[in-house]
Amino acid sequence: MVHKGFPKYVAPGGPEPGTGKPLKEGRAYINKEQHFEGVPPEVWNFHIGGYQVCEKWLKDRRGRKLTYGDLEHYRKVVTAIKETIRLMAEIDAAIPKWPIA
Repeated sequence: MVHKGFPKYVAPGGPEPGTGKPLKEGRAYINKEQHFEGVPPEVWNFHIGGYQVCEKWLKDRRGRKLTYGDLEHYRKVVTAIKETIRLMAEIDAAIPKWPIA
């Protein structure tokens, strides 16, 4: 369940709640005990239409118990954003100057 006051993001190198050990990968916490592992900062901070996608998706489910389908969908959202960021970098590299004259 996504609790009130969540989601919270801890970036790689940030302290793991409870132990204080530095994290190897970013985590998106949905409550004090549960999180999504392996969420890169650039994915967590990615905006579309003024919304921070990963955070908004979780906030919209605050107070709800997430189903297995919800968990799988969120993982797919993270993967889709990773791929979008990669493709945007490829496009930027292919078009050195914008607008094309």
